[in-house]
Amino acid sequence: MVTVESANKPQPQTPSPTATTAERVVLTGYMGAGKSTVGRALARELGWEFCDLDHLIETTHAATIAELFTQHGEPGFRQLETRALAAALGRHNAVIALGGGALESLTNRLLLEQKPNTLTVFLDAPFEILFDRCVLQPDAAIRPVLKDPDTAAARFKARRPQYQRAAHIIVDTEPLTPAETVARLIEELRTR
Repeated sequence: MVTVESANKPQPQTPSPTATTAERVVLTGYMGAGKSTVGRALARELGWEFCDLDHLIETTHAATIAELFTQHGEPGFRQLETRALAAALGRHNAVIALGGGALESLTNRLLLEQKPNTLTVFLDAPFEILFDRCVLQPDAAIRPVLKDPDTAAARFKARRPQYQRAAHIIVDTEPLTPAETVARLIEELRTR
């Protein structure tokens, strides 16, 4: 069954964003969820800018995410990520794809919650599906977490509630192609 659902959480005091009032759509979810693929296609469909937060960080600091983790450690990387997210949230008519761990930071969760006209979408699927998608990606060899499926599963289990709490919309992407996911999101945007 294909589901697109509003997350179970209190609605903000401001009106819900719609296709005409939303200024940005933020895609979140675990690695392999399709944030970058869906994000690019959704931005193209809306005629908006696409911003991949990891790519923005790499471009700004002239280093790969793996190199930044090595240079700064995870706490230092998360600070760079927070600065990049704050900058990205200043954009209008943008689809922003977050890194899988971005919502581990309370500061990042607060930035999303407090930014008006921002619609946060959780692209969900079972861990096994996400892991298989990641293993098939060209950059699989440089993702250390893929070397230990148990560690990857534990991270997914810890992060999933954060994705759910932050989301205005949850899309089960397991049975959907990226194009179908985009179509569902466009439909959801038009009804809000």
